[in-house]
Amino acid sequence: MAARMIPANGAYVLRNATVPRALLGQPQAFTGAGDTLRLDIAVADGRIARIAPAGSDAGATPIELDGGMVWPCFTDIHTHLDKGHIWPRAANPDGSHSGARTAVAADRAARWSAADVAARMRFGLRCAYAHGTRALRTHIDSLEPQGAISWPVFAALRDEWAGRVEMQAVSLVPIELYADEAASARLADLVAEHGGILGAATMSHTDLDRLLDRAFALAMARGLDLDFHVDETNDPQSRSLMHIAKRAIAFRFPGRIVVGHCCSLALQPADEGDRTMDLAAQARIAVVSLPMCNLYLQDRAAGRTPRWRGVTLLHEFAARGIEVMAASDNCRDPFYAYGDHDPLEVFTQTTRIAQLDHPIGAWPRLVTLTPAAVMSAEHAIAQGASADLVLFRARDYSELLSRSQQDRIVLRAGRAIDRTLPDYRELDLLMDG
Repeated sequence: MAARMIPANGAYVLRNATVPRALLGQPQAFTGAGDTLRLDIAVADGRIARIAPAGSDAGATPIELDGGMVWPCFTDIHTHLDKGHIWPRAANPDGSHSGARTAVAADRAARWSAADVAARMRFGLRCAYAHGTRALRTHIDSLEPQGAISWPVFAALRDEWAGRVEMQAVSLVPIELYADEAASARLADLVAEHGGILGAATMSHTDLDRLLDRAFALAMARGLDLDFHVDETNDPQSRSLMHIAKRAIAFRFPGRIVVGHCCSLALQPADEGDRTMDLAAQARIAVVSLPMCNLYLQDRAAGRTPRWRGVTLLHEFAARGIEVMAASDNCRDPFYAYGDHDPLEVFTQTTRIAQLDHPIGAWPRLVTLTPAAVMSAEHAIAQGASADLVLFRARDYSELLSRSQQDRIVLRAGRAIDRTLPDYRELDLLMDG
């Protein structure tokens, strides 16, 4: 099926679609066994007018999908648009985490003007939109003076992309910044001014509880949510997730808390991991795995094959009712040399890496409904919802996860968008000098 078959105006029916049960707003309304259902989806005035069993909707202008899968548009809840696409001018010399930090710091100091950051962020947004992303959260390097440069750029892009990609932003600083009361207050004020989320990168630290207390207090005083980079290391002694959960419980924190990475949890003794995850559930913490970036960085040593995958305990978190998600993380920068802001690639790789199959069940929510709910942008396939959908030729998970699906069709308000990806050559002027 070609995008030109989708009417630009008027009503139509997507007939004989394969829809993951977990991505329906009211799955209980449909009978049938298995993870997927065959349905007809009627679209009118840019919204889903009806959903019915396949072959039962006789509405005008049928579009035959022949069993092709239909998903809601994606939500990518952990990205770094401000770092994106600097790899040609700031490569990681050895692929290590320390090499990435050094390369980014040097590039940031030399090159991250408002114009440079805006051009690269806009490029990343164009990729995300073309792949079918509807909502996105980006972390923003926010140490002074960069924060004052990048946050206004984010705010301007959020307005520019309204109606296409809903954007949120999180401050990214070392947790040690919160030892400086004046600097941390300025950071929290900057985040609040731009409607953002307060964050930090945490590892185990001798004074971690005091630093976290400062972050929690600043967030509560300003009505901000929290989003942390957590334990992004293969050191099993890094246990900051447990500290974050305990502080959240002690503060009775009323907002949302999201934690990303949580890599070291997979290397800790099982009983300790169980205690930490139980506390995370009690604290209502949501967890994001970043499998592609973590595969790239974790357990890397020259001339040696890595021994572990770097992903956190997704199955165990989910079994406790904890909201679990997966996301793109870095794209073409020193922290991850590859990537294209494509949540389907994220889901495909996460399924393979973390064995989210047999059955796949509710795992498609990792890059769709769960992060959308966390961002308060929930979007299921449901009657009355905007027809923001991704149509695939693939008829089942075997076909979907075996090829790249770059022939997908993306619908926004029922209309097929132009899926042309931006050419990397557009960034060439930023790489000179």
